[in-house]
Amino acid sequence: MAAFNLTPSGSSTFILTGIIGLETAHIWISIPFFVCYIIGLMGNVMLLLVVGKEETLHKPMYLLLCMLALTDIVTSSSIVPRALCIFWFNLKGISVDGCLTQMFFLHAVSVMQSAILVTMAFDRYVAICIPLRYTTILSNSRIAKLGIVGLVRAILFILPLPLLLNRLPFCDNHIIPHIYCDHMAVAKLSCGDITFNKTYGLVIAFVVIGLDLMLVVLSYGLIIRAILRLSSRNAYQKAVNTCTTHLCVMLMSCVLLLFSSMTHRFGQNTAPHIHIILATLYFLVPPMFNPIIYGVKTKELRDKVGKYMCRG
Repeated sequence: MAAFNLTPSGSSTFILTGIIGLETAHIWISIPFFVCYIIGLMGNVMLLLVVGKEETLHKPMYLLLCMLALTDIVTSSSIVPRALCIFWFNLKGISVDGCLTQMFFLHAVSVMQSAILVTMAFDRYVAICIPLRYTTILSNSRIAKLGIVGLVRAILFILPLPLLLNRLPFCDNHIIPHIYCDHMAVAKLSCGDITFNKTYGLVIAFVVIGLDLMLVVLSYGLIIRAILRLSSRNAYQKAVNTCTTHLCVMLMSCVLLLFSSMTHRFGQNTAPHIHIILATLYFLVPPMFNPIIYGVKTKELRDKVGKYMCRG
């Protein structure tokens, strides 16, 4: 079997199969995909517009929400339109350039989102544990710098993935059993040794995501200790409400991200369509629910959104 090297300058293409085993149901599956995407897109755009227009919301917490909204828009927009092309028009071909680019953005933005969630946990820690120093520790400019650091970290960690794939030899089979270009799904098509690719992917999953989860757990451990020491019932309730919102978003995103990273490495006995659907949930569920959760649970943001909707 002749092997060839797929390079970004080559004319070769990959074929995305869609959801294996459920091809006849693609049209029906496309409906929740489309609905989730539109709801998430509208919610995140609304959040960005409201925070951008309202000067009273130009605070570190809402700047972090805007960063999270941007990552949600990028991840869902990188996945859903391509998936709908498969479901609706049977357009399964994707160029090597497009495949590697999609893979880079998906994984880089996921790592970036993890960094944002850590920063949000630190923001809640400062707000509850040392509130008198909040404005000096967390300013808008400092949050922006932390965002840049998170972006640089994501690029440095994820850039080797497409570079490593670019060096692998690929045989006749270049059919990707997925609806998007996941790193391991592409790597498994190679005729060469992908041990280093697997190892590097696991390092990213456990070191980057694992470290971020540890920092979040540490922050919330300190927050819980501080909350338990509060004597005022009102202060206790306010602190709990403040943490609950971020905690729900963090758990939903991190758990789904970790599962998405592991789904192609373990559980070989699971049906392929189960793998694909569960791995795709990360790009559908958080972008849809994040703006809803914050819009409902954050009174200041809820009031501003309500004002603009009443105007409309």
